[in-house]
Amino acid sequence: MIMPGMDHDLYPFSALPRRAPLGLPEGAPVAVCPVVYLEDWALDPPQGAHSDPRFGDAYGTFKPDYRTHTWREYGLRIGMFRLFQVFDRNDITATLAVNANVARRCPNLITEAVQRGWDVAGHGNYANEMITSEMTDDTIRAHIRTCTQTLHKSTGDRPTGWIGQDFGESANTPQILAEEGYRWLADWPNDEQPYWIRSDPPILSVPVMSELDDVQMLWHRRVATPRYPQIVQEAYDVMARDSAKTARVLLLGIHAWLFGMPHRIRYLDETIEYLVKQKTAWHTPVGALADWCHLNTSPNETE
Repeated sequence: MIMPGMDHDLYPFSALPRRAPLGLPEGAPVAVCPVVYLEDWALDPPQGAHSDPRFGDAYGTFKPDYRTHTWREYGLRIGMFRLFQVFDRNDITATLAVNANVARRCPNLITEAVQRGWDVAGHGNYANEMITSEMTDDTIRAHIRTCTQTLHKSTGDRPTGWIGQDFGESANTPQILAEEGYRWLADWPNDEQPYWIRSDPPILSVPVMSELDDVQMLWHRRVATPRYPQIVQEAYDVMARDSAKTARVLLLGIHAWLFGMPHRIRYLDETIEYLVKQKTAWHTPVGALADWCHLNTSPNETE
């Protein structure tokens, strides 16, 4: 049954000013959740695989696509280590959203993140194999299971969170994720607070700030990188101000292949340093936020 004001029945419409206030641990105004993406672009993806068309090369389409593959591989060979330095220097942990093939090719990167206390979320198998509604439910389930099993083998724990490659989902993906044991997903940019999706069992949607995602901002929209710290700082300041009545969540997406570049890394460092200085914020991986919501909020709550 489609609910009033909606064109789907995944969750009810809810305007934030009409909700019961959300409180976070120790009265934090904002939960700051950095997500670092580690991706691998298949040189020759299988027939029917989908990728974000905005990554097409200005000079045409290549097969095998060495250009896009090497952009991603830079993050695995160079960029991720610069990101580790930034997060270590600022003494903050993050969530690692990782393609399964990265865990196969570069297990040491996963190990380094886990040793730092980061949590690991499923992020599909390759960067150019998005989930879409053109896939059958069985194909989507197999895709999710492959990623789940690979990350379980790599980390020793089953991932409980899912962040779709390029936010790709079908209408049935949340239900399939819930059936496969996932407790949260972060694909929907429609809010500033976590909310429950009406799957069986319910799965928590942690909103992603898509316009602050570095690929969306710097790569696709071509915002000058030196502006990035100011934009994120302003977003945090406004969310903290607006949290006087109810807390907010700032999920910040960072890609190793993009922000790990030598001409960009200083601006990420400035941004993370500013966020860490906000002592009243809750600096947390997404998994810990989701665990807190599972214990302290109810899927049955409505506005």
